[in-house]
Amino acid sequence: MKPNTINIQNKKAFFEYEIMERITAGMVLTGTEIKSIRLGKARITESFCEFNEQAELFAVNMYIEEFVNGNFYNHKPRNPRKLLLNRRELKKWHRKVQDVGLTIVPLKLFISSEGYAKLEIALCKGKKMHDKRHTMKDRDNKRDLDRVKKDFKKD
Repeated sequence: MKPNTINIQNKKAFFEYEIMERITAGMVLTGTEIKSIRLGKARITESFCEFNEQAELFAVNMYIEEFVNGNFYNHKPRNPRKLLLNRRELKKWHRKVQDVGLTIVPLKLFISSEGYAKLEIALCKGKKMHDKRHTMKDRDNKRDLDRVKKDFKKD
């Protein structure tokens, strides 16, 4: 079996949100959806997760491109996709989203070693503008420090 090369990330989420908890969830997909994901034709940058009336968790606004060789059985690109978690985890996160006002954001979409599509989701709190500036400052400082270390190793 070939190694897993599909790793679609949501880098924007780390800038926009403060990550509180992470968990990996399975997804309910159709045949053409998994084929498109295996080709790397998916985006999760604008997506989020929400609960329905039955307390089931869905990934909303996740874009999976239509499969090229799909016929009339092809899927809709922005369909809500059900996420598979334990009932206990669902209840815990549902309480936190309702009570505390946190949000659930997808961080990474990947194919597991067994061949299943998995979505790493996180319970997040939105950052304020000053927090974003602090993140940008830390990133710039780290980049400058790496440059100095690289120049020091050359000499």
